[in-house]
Amino acid sequence: MDSWIIWLVAACVLGIGEMHQGGFYLLPFAVGAGLAALVSLLGVGALLSAILFVVASAIVFGALRPVARRHRRLPPAIRTGAAALVGRPAMVLERIANDEGVGCVKIDGGEVWTARSYDDDEVIDAGERVEVVEIRGATALVMH
Repeated sequence: MDSWIIWLVAACVLGIGEMHQGGFYLLPFAVGAGLAALVSLLGVGALLSAILFVVASAIVFGALRPVARRHRRLPPAIRTGAAALVGRPAMVLERIANDEGVGCVKIDGGEVWTARSYDDDEVIDAGERVEVVEIRGATALVMH
């Protein structure tokens, strides 16, 4: 088997591994293996391809890791206003029936909102617990 195929398979496996791992640890090695496959395809020897793999991986790793570490230290985005209500649990105060245009929930934390079911055909009885999945204007869209 040609060495460029091995390098290409290695680049693909490392790239897929990076997509599943997501820590920018495998990406530099995937780039290095891709470059090694390219130069190996051009007819450069196995030793030179391996050296290029190591050097390219080190350069990409050195350039990418500081950027990735900075982004990991950023505080999470703070949701405020209506966006902060998405994902919160709520208690149905008035039966929710979209076709009748009725429904009211009390979102945990004390706010009472007009509510509609996220699924148009679903009717939710008073007293049931639901979750806010979207805020549309002054209406909370909820589901079980």
